[in-house]
Amino acid sequence: MELGDGSPRRSRIHYFPITLPLVVLLFLVVLILIVLIQVGAISYAYERIGIPPHLAGALLLLSLLGSYVNIPVAVLEAESVISEREVIFFGARWIVPVAEERPRTVLALNVGGAVIPTIVTIELLLRHGFLGKAAIATTVVAAVVHRFARPLEGVGIGVPIFIPPVIAALAALALSREAAPALAYCAGTLGTLIGGDLLNLRRIRGLGAPVASIGGAGTFDGIFLTGILAVLLA
Repeated sequence: MELGDGSPRRSRIHYFPITLPLVVLLFLVVLILIVLIQVGAISYAYERIGIPPHLAGALLLLSLLGSYVNIPVAVLEAESVISEREVIFFGARWIVPVAEERPRTVLALNVGGAVIPTIVTIELLLRHGFLGKAAIATTVVAAVVHRFARPLEGVGIGVPIFIPPVIAALAALALSREAAPALAYCAGTLGTLIGGDLLNLRRIRGLGAPVASIGGAGTFDGIFLTGILAVLLA
């Protein structure tokens, strides 16, 4: 591909940010949820969140498949680049993509972990109108996620996978039991993106990550699990 000055680069910008066992596990979870939606077992849960049941399965599948796609938004000069290995943090494994020929970091938006969840979040905020509570819950999640976020060489910023969904659920339940599922989804998504990725952009240059994906490696699994936990709250 070509970026910026038009010179060729070897970066593999599209890749699953999590290792194969976790990809397979999440696919199985999605398939089970789709089956439960089709038989009506959890249709009510998605209705409470504000997501039409007939779209819920498609959104879950698109989010998981979309984690493979990164949309480049900028190119950062990096101090060094690390590639072709796995990084382990709090028991989770993330993939370091193939490195480029020159030490640069591509800053990108992950479709499955940032674009799709943000669109769904905006829809839920407009539908439910709990902007004030969402702002409070998102601030709480962002603060906690930022506290636990750690720079990982070759990956970017890593967040323990269960921190976002658990904190989002607790904050949502404390603010509104009736709207807790939708509130947890919104706060978990935005709080993780803000606290994990956006507030740590200045730390990316020195991590040697070929691709620094907002909502991708390091934060995708936490965002994805937030959506699943929101359903369980309903």
